[in-house]
Amino acid sequence: MPRFGIFSDSHANVEAIKAVFAAYEGERIDQFICLGDTVGYGGSPNEACDLVKKKVAHCILGNHDAAVAGRMDYSFYYDAARNALDLHASVLSPENMAWLKRIPYEVRDAAADVHFCHGSPLHVEEFEYIFSPEQAARCLDVWESLQRITFIGHSHLCKAFALTRHEVFEVVSRRFELRPGHKYIVSVGSVGQPRDYDNRASYTIYDSDMRVFEFKRVEYDIESAARKIFDAKLERNFGNRLFIGV
Repeated sequence: MPRFGIFSDSHANVEAIKAVFAAYEGERIDQFICLGDTVGYGGSPNEACDLVKKKVAHCILGNHDAAVAGRMDYSFYYDAARNALDLHASVLSPENMAWLKRIPYEVRDAAADVHFCHGSPLHVEEFEYIFSPEQAARCLDVWESLQRITFIGHSHLCKAFALTRHEVFEVVSRRFELRPGHKYIVSVGSVGQPRDYDNRASYTIYDSDMRVFEFKRVEYDIESAARKIFDAKLERNFGNRLFIGV
């Protein structure tokens, strides 16, 4: 059974992606999984796509990926985010644009009993958030159809929830073993734009044989990543927030 390296929301931050892959070199990983949003916000969209698509066994479609690839309407996004998506769409190579156009909304691995998607597993094409027990509780109606563990991104937060047939509990440990009779929804945080006041890149490991999950963090060159955002004439706050992880 594979040992997964799972990450999400790189957001065109190639410095953070490189740091995460370097950190993974010290681990035994059988498959890398990206849960989406390789583009948006950051200063290196092509470099980010090139790195991710070369390394991963599966990449999931995120909402920013869908927007850049013309697979969703993003006219309701706020101006700075919409402008970043427009810029990325204009500079992506034909190869990277074609890649974003074909990556799936979800992947299930029945043998490992895992499900990978960007937002809530309830409506994978709607990119709904799960970062609270109340939001996770919406999945109780489909508890029987959930895989043993579902991995999501989207919120940029490191959160884990254990679901019985009738209740939801937040798991506060950075490393935990899956308990019998429970199913899990895990939000893996963000590589390129963390929002939990920890500016280090987030990445995770799931050993599907031992059924053990772990959150991990690694420092990266924030100065360089922010400078690329400033030089690209993107919203300066996209760079400023990298320093404080929000």
